[in-house]
Amino acid sequence: MARDYYGTLGVEKDATPEEIKRAYRKLARQLHPDVNPNEEARFKEVTAAYEVLSDPKKRQIVDLGGDPLESGGGGRAQDPFAGFGLGDIMDAFFGASTGGGGRGPRSRVQPGSDALIRLDMTLEECAAGASRELTVDTAVLCDRCHGAGCQNNSKPVRCDTCGGRGEVQSVQRSFLGQVVTARPCPVCRGYGEVIPDPCQQCAGEGRVRSRRTINVNIPAGVAEGMRVRLAGQGEVGPGGGPAGDLYVEVEEHPHEIFERDGADLHCSVQIPMTTAALGATLPFKTLDGEEELEIDPGTQPNTEIVLQGLGMPKLRSTGRVDGRGDLHVHLEVVVPTRLDGKQVDLLRELAELRGETEPSLSHNGKGGGGLFSRLRASRGHR
Repeated sequence: MARDYYGTLGVEKDATPEEIKRAYRKLARQLHPDVNPNEEARFKEVTAAYEVLSDPKKRQIVDLGGDPLESGGGGRAQDPFAGFGLGDIMDAFFGASTGGGGRGPRSRVQPGSDALIRLDMTLEECAAGASRELTVDTAVLCDRCHGAGCQNNSKPVRCDTCGGRGEVQSVQRSFLGQVVTARPCPVCRGYGEVIPDPCQQCAGEGRVRSRRTINVNIPAGVAEGMRVRLAGQGEVGPGGGPAGDLYVEVEEHPHEIFERDGADLHCSVQIPMTTAALGATLPFKTLDGEEELEIDPGTQPNTEIVLQGLGMPKLRSTGRVDGRGDLHVHLEVVVPTRLDGKQVDLLRELAELRGETEPSLSHNGKGGGGLFSRLRASRGHR
C-alpha cells in the first residue's frame, strides 16, 4: 500500500508548494534529532514526504496512486535522503539560500505600475458616450538618459561590495552548524552594479514625473464604477521599464429626473385627476428627444407605462430594442386639495350622475358590506 505522504506532513492533497514547505519547516524544527533525539525515525519520514511532494514528478506518481520511493524489485524503500541535499533542508528551514549559488543580481529595468483616474459624467454622457481630454500626472521616460539612468553616456559599473552578485552572504551558527544566508546588497540594492555618474534629471531612476494630456473615448452605456483601460498609459517602470496601464473610472452624477437601474430608466410623473379619468396624449421628454406619452382613460394611481428601447444603451450592443433598456414611467394621480365653489358643484353633480353621493368602502375591488361584515361571515362558517 502506498504511503500517505500528505498525511505525514498534515496537508491536503491540493496543497500549494508553499503550504507544503511551511508544513515541513514546522515539523522539522520539532522533530530534528538535535532537538528531539527520540523522534529521529519520524523526522526521516517527514523529510522523505517533503522530498516526494516538493518534486512535481514524484508528486504526480503519488497522485496516481503509486509510491516513488518504492523500488521495483524487493519492495524496499529507498533512502529518504537520496538526492536531498543539505541546501534543500536549510532552504526548507529558513527560506534562504545556502553555500553554493545565490539568486543573482536583479534587473534594473522593472515594469511600471497601473494608474487610476476618475472621470465625472452625466447620465446623458453615459448614454451617448463621450470623448474627453484628460490631464494625468504619471512617471514617464526620462528624455535625457532615455531610461539608462546615467549622465553623459556613462555606463554602470560592477558593485565592489557584492562583486556583481547583487547579494551579500552572512554566516550564522545553528544546531546544524554554520548556515550561510544571502540578502540583497545594501549598496547596489540587489542590482549587482552601481551608477557612478547618475543622470541629473532623473537621479538615476530612468524616469521622471510629468503632467501630460491624453484623449480617451468612453463608450455608450457605461455606468458608475466601470473602468476604461488605456494600455501602456500608466506609470513608466524603474530603469525605463515598460509602462503600466491607465484606468479611467466612471463617476456618474445623479439625474434630476431619471433614476437608473442597469440599462433601465425609471421616473415618476404627476398627472391631474381629470387627465387620469379622461385620458390624454402628452409630450414627454426622454434622452432621445420628445416622445408622446399615451394616458389611457381611467388610469389608476401608480400605473406604470413602459417605453421599450428608450432606456440606456447596453455595452457592446447595437439596435434600439435589443441593445437598449426600457424607460419605466410611474404615474402619480394628483387629487386637488383646494376647490372653488363652481368646481365643488361640478364634482357633486358628477358624484350624483355616478351614484357616488353616499360611497361605501370596498376592498380589492369587491363590495360586500365592508370588512367587519365579511369577518363575521367568515366566523359563521367555522
